[in-house]
Amino acid sequence: MKKFIVTFLKRGALFAGSGPVILAIVYFFLQMNGVVSTVSVTRLITEILSATALAFIAAGISAVHTVDRMQPPVAGLIQGAVLFLDYIFFYLANGWLPFKWQAIALFTALFAVIFAAIWVIIYFSIKGKIAKMNDRL
Repeated sequence: MKKFIVTFLKRGALFAGSGPVILAIVYFFLQMNGVVSTVSVTRLITEILSATALAFIAAGISAVHTVDRMQPPVAGLIQGAVLFLDYIFFYLANGWLPFKWQAIALFTALFAVIFAAIWVIIYFSIKGKIAKMNDRL
């Protein structure tokens, strides 16, 4: 458990800075398209802190795959659940996602499809690498 916590903190700290950068890019494109012209200081501070926490948690939870004796599918489900709760909480709290069942259902469906697609790609990539290694033996 200690290894998990240390890895979580290291990965989270390493990537926490990417949250505000992504937020700045989003605001840049919103401003270029005339959607947003100004943002209040309070909102900006809230969103910077939220984006930092969101990135910290999203990067840190990947440490779940370092836990000994945990099956990869279980680790993947834990990672997916934490990411979903992380995203849905911050998106709703900051008003980035409307608090309507249709929006939440669409977000949930998209999240599940994209998360599953990423893991299918990772699975087949690793499977291919293992097959190549076995062929070399």
